[in-house]
Amino acid sequence: MKVKIHGIYKHFKGNYYIVEDIAIDSESGEKMVIYRGLYDNNELFARPIDSFSSLVDKNKYPECNQKYRFELQDIFSKNNIK
Repeated sequence: MKVKIHGIYKHFKGNYYIVEDIAIDSESGEKMVIYRGLYDNNELFARPIDSFSSLVDKNKYPECNQKYRFELQDIFSKNNIK
């Protein structure tokens, strides 16, 4: 799954996040997703891109309806509706 910078994603537990950017870990060279919570105090988080894009563990979370840990949301501006 390609991660969209400035895309709004829903975590499988229900909260929404905006992807700020992709960073490179200076020690390992691993790509990291930098994302901000769209709730409470808007904390900034970092997670390896493989983990961000991973499938939900259906054995651990059988009630979950999402396929992926984070799923891109189709959110459109009212200004773009005619």
